[in-house]
Amino acid sequence: MVETPVPPDEAERVRELEELGVLEAPLEPDLDAIAMLAAHVCGAPMALVNLLDADRQHFKGRSGVTWTGAERESGYCHRTVCGRDLLEIPDTLADPVFSRNVVAEGEPYVRYYAGVPLISKRGHALGTVCVLDHRPRRLTPEQQQLLRTLAASVTTMLELYRHAAGSGEPVPRPPDLERLRDQFLTSINHELRTPMTSIRNALQLLQEGGLDEATERRFMAVMERNNDRLLRLLDELLLTASLNAGTAAFAPERTDLTGVVRLAVDDVADALRSREHALTVQTPTEAVVRADPGMLRIALRNVLDNAVKFTTPGGTIAVTVTAGPEPTVEVRDTGMGIGADDLGHVLEDFYRGAETEERAIDGTGLGLSVTDKIVRLHGGAVRLESEPGEGTCVRLTLPVPPEAPPVEYGPGGSGEADGAAAGGEGEVEGGADAGRGGADGGDGVDGV
Repeated sequence: MVETPVPPDEAERVRELEELGVLEAPLEPDLDAIAMLAAHVCGAPMALVNLLDADRQHFKGRSGVTWTGAERESGYCHRTVCGRDLLEIPDTLADPVFSRNVVAEGEPYVRYYAGVPLISKRGHALGTVCVLDHRPRRLTPEQQQLLRTLAASVTTMLELYRHAAGSGEPVPRPPDLERLRDQFLTSINHELRTPMTSIRNALQLLQEGGLDEATERRFMAVMERNNDRLLRLLDELLLTASLNAGTAAFAPERTDLTGVVRLAVDDVADALRSREHALTVQTPTEAVVRADPGMLRIALRNVLDNAVKFTTPGGTIAVTVTAGPEPTVEVRDTGMGIGADDLGHVLEDFYRGAETEERAIDGTGLGLSVTDKIVRLHGGAVRLESEPGEGTCVRLTLPVPPEAPPVEYGPGGSGEADGAAAGGEGEVEGGADAGRGGADGGDGVDGV
């Protein structure tokens, strides 16, 4: 019989699991949802969220199985805990070590296993998120990364339970979990499957050979484009998870809002050109806010992406930046607009309106919710005005930085701050080449 490995930090690992108090906690509904998502994104018939104590496995999240637990040496999760990294067994019966495990030799006849450890903030592997199949296979790199993301989400949920239990407050749980889960599955299915199918088809044609060099380059470009799309989707999911968990890196500083807006406009330049939208951007020379420039750029890009996507080709998008005591960015489009029933929900995670679904417009329903979370993190606010068929206006307000203390000068000092910016507002209109509006652009930009 193969000896069951034991992690070197076993005593501390088990002690932390006991201190968390999660083995007896009612976390199954939340963790069942995680297991179901793991099974879905990996295309596996079975998935588990598994916590391992000194003797047993506790299946706190399940999809496609009815087991609630097992002996610790049964299965492969104890090896994932020891390895502290993703463990993938493409074919258990073909492996001299893993083929002798009881779950491979008999019911449920597991031929494939992939698990990611749940690494706590203290550095201990408390369990796994794993997927299982009855046939040999392999995960794609994107599926592996999504499995890691789900494992990180479970670890965050366990930490939240610890803090809530210690404070005496109710354990925080996502609102309307079932609805949120269904929205996630509906939104993510197309966004995940379409590029993966395209990559798989292109790869199959390349493997078959017989293609000329130009065709091979074209298929490679298709694979690269769809790989970038998957990476953007992963970044969006990771950012949403970190914002929801309160773990997103946030470093606000004195920032020029005008410069960030110009960068965000550049980010969507290709999409604007492809849909032949007319763009006007009106900004002051400088509008100083207290913000994390990277996070703010993401928030603005999401608003602009939506404006481009939901405005029919040849439409108009106007961006206006206002300085002063309440710096504001306003993005107004002539797109399809938002109905009253949907307007109160568009800032929710994964929400997609009925008309969006009917028109099969791409998207996960995360863009505006991420924008709202980022702006609120800054202490600002997002406001929307919209009418069906009349377009949408999204207005972001941000806080100004606190005033710096006056500068004292010695004898012969200047008495005036060096390099003070001066200038008014401007607007430029034109075609596709009329001003790029980069970070060092002028008073206004248009024509992207």
